[in-house]
Amino acid sequence: MELGIYSFAERNLDSSTGYAASAAQRLRELVEEIELADRVGLDVFGVGEHHRPDYVVSAPAVVLAAAAERTSRIRLTSAVSVLSSDDPVRVFQQFATLDLLSGGRAEIMAGRGSFIESFPLFGYDLQDYDTLFAEKLDLLLEIRDRERVTWQGVHRTPIHDRPVYPRPLQDPLPVWIAVGGTPQSVVRAATLGLPLALAIIGGAPDRFVPIVDLYRESAIRAGHDPATLQVGINSHGFIADDSAQAADEAFPPYFDVMGRIGRERGWPPPTRARFDAERSPRGALLIGSPQEAIDKILYEHELFAPTRFLIQFTVGAMPHAKVMRSIELFGTDVAPVVRREVGAAQAV
Repeated sequence: MELGIYSFAERNLDSSTGYAASAAQRLRELVEEIELADRVGLDVFGVGEHHRPDYVVSAPAVVLAAAAERTSRIRLTSAVSVLSSDDPVRVFQQFATLDLLSGGRAEIMAGRGSFIESFPLFGYDLQDYDTLFAEKLDLLLEIRDRERVTWQGVHRTPIHDRPVYPRPLQDPLPVWIAVGGTPQSVVRAATLGLPLALAIIGGAPDRFVPIVDLYRESAIRAGHDPATLQVGINSHGFIADDSAQAADEAFPPYFDVMGRIGRERGWPPPTRARFDAERSPRGALLIGSPQEAIDKILYEHELFAPTRFLIQFTVGAMPHAKVMRSIELFGTDVAPVVRREVGAAQAV
């Protein structure tokens, strides 16, 4: 099982002025975080795409290309690319370029995105939310599989026997489908035989077992070899030297960001009691000591048998030094134990 991190590159907002801290500084910190993740032996780092003032990355491939020059082995993926409001030709070209620069370490995690700002920004109608993603995914896969492309859809001009360059080192360039648990999206990924990245950021993880079962059953019915199916779990978390420290450091930024997003969407405000329940042994949050992180990852491995597990450490803006410590603990204290235990279980 691959272990890694994903980040939305949250930026601190000054509550007295409303202005955000330097985007330039946050981007430099993000590259340092990716570099450290590579150095401590983690397998994957993902960077999300957003078009809001509280996140600094709108072009994941650019950030990942900068990180490619300072890393040697870690895989570099979007988390996610908002394919619905982007052009699949450009997405493929950007990540093919990243693949060439990184020596074959690039991946695309395609999704609809959890925010809607990109749709009006790029001139798309939210009423086309579902059809945009389906059509653009179809084109992205066509480009990935064929150097010369002939394609026609509804939302984009046709392509008539045109080549798309550059071609990546990896053949095919990995494309994952990111979902939040919608059965239709899960079945689409399964039918296409694409890896599934499932976000579990709240509630009890075991309620997602039927979703993963649906993915595997649908893929097998579509004729795909179950041995080739990949499932990734993406979750919120934070690791500190002890449990109380992790909770006390993670709660204020978690409260801020979940409260802010909740007000936009009509959710009830977060509470410390709910936060503590979510980080309990059977909750969704991986917030605690290294041993608590180990226990929860192994618990979810029993539930889902995933091939990849990614944690978002910056759920809300966290001090860079604390994020770096969390990455260090993940790579040096948590990952070796998880790999050993998963390997032993698979050998039985």
